[in-house]
Parts: sequence; C-alpha cells; structure tokens
Amino acid sequence: MNKLNLERQTQVVKALCEGNSIRSTSRMMGVAVNTVVKLLRELGAACLDYQDKTMHNLPCKRLQCDEIWSFVYSKAKNVPERHQGEFGYGDVWTWTAIDAATKLVPCWHVGARNADDAHQFITGLAARLTHRVQLTTDGHTPYLEAVEGAFGSEIDYAMLIKLYGPVEPTKEARRRYSPAECVGTEKRVIQGKPDAAHISTSYVERQNLTMRMSMRRFTRLTNAFSKKLENHMFALALHFMHYNFARPHQTLSKPYRTTPAMAAGLTDHVWTAEEIVSLLDRSN
Repeated sequence: MNKLNLERQTQVVKALCEGNSIRSTSRMMGVAVNTVVKLLRELGAACLDYQDKTMHNLPCKRLQCDEIWSFVYSKAKNVPERHQGEFGYGDVWTWTAIDAATKLVPCWHVGARNADDAHQFITGLAARLTHRVQLTTDGHTPYLEAVEGAFGSEIDYAMLIKLYGPVEPTKEARRRYSPAECVGTEKRVIQGKPDAAHISTSYVERQNLTMRMSMRRFTRLTNAFSKKLENHMFALALHFMHYNFARPHQTLSKPYRTTPAMAAGLTDHVWTAEEIVSLLDRSN
C-alpha cells in the first residue's frame, strides 16, 4: 500500500469495520475502489494469519455455534451454468463460535452447510481450547458426528432445537426470506452433563446480527454482496480482528472498556485501528 499513508489506511479500515461498502468507503475517503479492495485483501490476509497464530490455548468454557447464510457472485438460482456446483458461486455459509463468558469468537469457517464443513469447523475449534467445555448448537444434524469426532467424550454437548409453527400458505409468506414463527424450543442433551441453564444459542445468534450490521456484504436485500470468495473471506478476517481486539463489548466494559480478546487474556489493551493496520508490516 505505497499510495496510502497510515492515516489514510486507518480511515479506510474504520469505514469498512463500521459496515460501509467498498464503493461507499471509496466515495467518502476519496480513494479509488481498487485501492480499497487491495487494502482489504492485504490486511485481511494479515488479520487471518495473526488470529490463526494467536487463537490457541483459549480459556473458553461455554461455547455456542451457528451458521449464517450469505452468497457470493450471485444467488444460487442465478449462477451461470458454467459455475453450477462450484463453491464460491451462490450460497456460502459462515460457521461461527462464540464464548458466552468472554464474547470471544475463537474461530470461524467459510464453506457449505454440510458434514465435511461441519467437521472442519468443529475440529478447528477443538484444537484451540485448553480444557473441557460446554457446547450448544442448533439442531443441524452434521454437528452430531463432527462434535463426536473432534471432542470424543471430553465435552458437555447439547442442542437447542427450535420449533416452528406452520407456514402460512399466502403469497406474501412464500416471498419473505424470514423463517416461520418460532413457537418454542427443545433442549436436547447429546453428551456429558451440560448445565441446562446455559443451553442456549442466544449469544451466537446475536453475533449473526453483529456480522450483518458490521459487514455491508452480509446485509440482506442490497447489491453490496461479495463478488469474489477471496474478498468475502478477507472481509470476515478483518471484521473478527476488529470485533475481538478493537471493539469494547458493552457487557464486559464495567468498570473498564474491555474487548473479548482482553477478557480472554489475549491482549492487555483495546487495540486501535492503527494497530490493526500495522499488521501489514508484520506480514511483510
């Protein structure tokens, strides 16, 4: 990034982390679109590398996992025939985990919503933990074998299964993208002895909202979706770097401003955007 000094790079990064799109950031900062994309790709790669090296021996105790939908290039129904069935075109799912105590997101995985990607995600999560944890997921079946394969018997695992009412057979109901009304939940113990009071997916579902609000490419019903899978992944890496290290969490910040990474003992201070940008120098 020879054409932008540290101050300008920081301004661009702040805009991206606050949910602005590539083009709106370009307009606000007076920076070329390609320059913004280049910074996103280079800094995203640096953030990905830093978090991969840092997120180990984590003290997490109560984890929640979920998957959030998005798409790349185009929606699945509009993917050209030459790209049909090719990952990175159409539906893309981001698997996320969050620690209920520290609000740290220890890892995430971009892939399809199938057994192979569930296994990759849960195996990567298990490798970052120091001790036995309580885990809650939704009722997505691939989690069952993935959790057993990654943790064996060393986990307290439960599913929170949502029960939905009947879908209204109206034209409006068929067109909406939101699911049917949730009429209840079922707590199902899968393994170990999870504390029933902490069988929940509320935090990870709230994290899904944070992602949609903080990354323009995740906002529904816009044309700001990701056009390339690589840029999608780099945007995620930057988002989680900012969320974990630079964004004080309201539920943690009493009496001091505290980020999830601080609560997890990964750093002793709130990172600035300048510090995140400085990861570019470490990666060179």
